[in-house]
Amino acid sequence: MVTSPSPSHLTASNPAILPATRQTTKLTVPPAVAAGIAAMIGLPVAVGGVVLLAIGGGVIAGGGCGGDGGAGGGSQQLGDRVWSAEQMTNSQTITQVTQSRRLPRRAAVLAVATAIVESDLVNVRYGDRDSLGLFQQRPSQGWGGPVDILNPAVATGKFLDRLVAIPGWSFLLPGVAEQLVQRSARPERYAPQEVSAAELVGTFWTGPDNPFLPPTGHLSTDQRATLAAFTASTGCGDQGGSTIRLDSQRLLPGFALPADPRQRAAVSYALAQVGKPYVWGAKGPEAFDCSGLVQAAWAAAGVAISAGTTSQVHDGTPVASLRQVQPGDLLFTPGRGTARYPGHVGLYAGAGIVVNAYDEHHGVILESLSAWAPHLVAIRHIAGPITPPRSPQP
Repeated sequence: MVTSPSPSHLTASNPAILPATRQTTKLTVPPAVAAGIAAMIGLPVAVGGVVLLAIGGGVIAGGGCGGDGGAGGGSQQLGDRVWSAEQMTNSQTITQVTQSRRLPRRAAVLAVATAIVESDLVNVRYGDRDSLGLFQQRPSQGWGGPVDILNPAVATGKFLDRLVAIPGWSFLLPGVAEQLVQRSARPERYAPQEVSAAELVGTFWTGPDNPFLPPTGHLSTDQRATLAAFTASTGCGDQGGSTIRLDSQRLLPGFALPADPRQRAAVSYALAQVGKPYVWGAKGPEAFDCSGLVQAAWAAAGVAISAGTTSQVHDGTPVASLRQVQPGDLLFTPGRGTARYPGHVGLYAGAGIVVNAYDEHHGVILESLSAWAPHLVAIRHIAGPITPPRSPQP
């Protein structure tokens, strides 16, 4: 937010924060050269290790719905830039929140442009002074606590609240509205990113650019339902539902929350969402998909994690076996993805219980760890103490 350094400076000073899979690759081959090669051989073009389907844009190798997928459509090229699966998912979230508020398309473009400048569209846990998250919002400047700022959907809502309070915001010159919201020491950075932001928003925007919003008091019940359901499209169809046989559980008497404060906060938040609906691409607070639930849970603990299962599988540190699993750990199964690009995630609550946004028919439920065990392809420890592996029982 205020006086925040560029994302490249953030990454350079914190080389261990973002794994390589979360970086954006900038193309270096001139478009005319790449296009000429593609036309001559009729094949995808390899540029700096990235395979392009077309110089004008498209899915890249390992990306798309058959690769790293997700609500954002997976890694892909738009214009002259390649965006990661996480960046696409965060763009989809920003667009979805904007459309759910029936705001003009320009609001989504301004929000995405701001996130490109502030965090490179990555939900980072660091920044200038106390800045955090997609928009580098600062708790000390009235943006809310980490629980809000580190949840991309909530953070987007806070950005939009301040944007629409600016008189004539939609008619201001490029970069001006973003600066009035952010009050950055480098205001010149916003305007150049509006072209890329418009390309990203255009991938997900549905309906009119300037939707009509009648006075809320005059809406019928059906109109209210339609308004609530008005969201952006997703890059891929629902890939997040569980494919494990349903094994619904309840907490047993005597269940105890973990002692570590961050693990306790994450587990408490996840348990409080049980019974809420599953919506593909949703990140709360009224509905979740699987990755949105675990991201919101760890945001409640003040810990930023990635968006989407294929990015989250690289967060934190690996856990070697179930004997080492801790409350708050992320459990990954292939779901509708693969072992390399897992499509489903749950949060371990402790005592053999997993909190899981199962699918659109069952919502957020509790399941047994034993039902998950045969299907696990990865376990990631996000925060808190690591217990040594238990010795096998004699």
